[in-house]
Amino acid sequence: MRYFVDKGSVVREIWGKSDTILFIFAGASAEFALNKAVDWLYYTGRLPADPLGRLFSTVAYARRIVFSDLDGAQRAIDQMAAIHASVEASRGMAIPDWAYRDVLFMLIDYSIRSQELLERRLTEAEKIEVFAVFNRMGSRMGISGLPATYPDWLLMREEHLRQNLLHGPYTADLYRQYRKHLGLVRYALLLQGQVLVVPATVNKMLRLGSVSLLTPVLALYKFSRKLRMAWLLKAAILPASYKAQIKELDTIPS
Repeated sequence: MRYFVDKGSVVREIWGKSDTILFIFAGASAEFALNKAVDWLYYTGRLPADPLGRLFSTVAYARRIVFSDLDGAQRAIDQMAAIHASVEASRGMAIPDWAYRDVLFMLIDYSIRSQELLERRLTEAEKIEVFAVFNRMGSRMGISGLPATYPDWLLMREEHLRQNLLHGPYTADLYRQYRKHLGLVRYALLLQGQVLVVPATVNKMLRLGSVSLLTPVLALYKFSRKLRMAWLLKAAILPASYKAQIKELDTIPS
């Protein structure tokens, strides 16, 4: 059977653990708030109304693509493209190609950053593999102007960070929604997690700070995994209504 992502791929390793997925969400939630096309997420109303629900919806699609056979993954990508097309038709305008690329670039970048933060440094070949998987996803969606190689992506990523981010009214409102839905303690944890994973450009625009209070906690968490006690620590800080869904992320499909 052919798969969209090979069974031994590092991408399956990254997207098969709740730890890395939560940090991918932390980074993307920061960058989404700054993106000049964030008004599209406000048009549907889904992100500000339910940031955590939006997370699990996005994660569900990504995991279907990563762990399905080739036909199943392509159907998931086509369905995702159709959803975006219906939103464009409803609004009577097209989502800019650069906005599609921005989201794709976030998935590549935060997948690499989260894995390196929590697990180990990736080899150049593994980084290229992460890039290739999500680039194929973008190509299937019909996104134009995609980079041809990983070095091309590195240059385009930096260019997008310089050109497509803005600290505006949507930024402040989205962070208010994060605080409302997470509560003060978990919101503070989100901010500290963002310090650890976002690029310097994003950090500077959001004024997150250079030092994260989670650094010593992260060391404790990594140690707790060796004792198989990591879930006890995670359960203490995660929203109760989402604990079951988050726990399911640790089960890597066969």
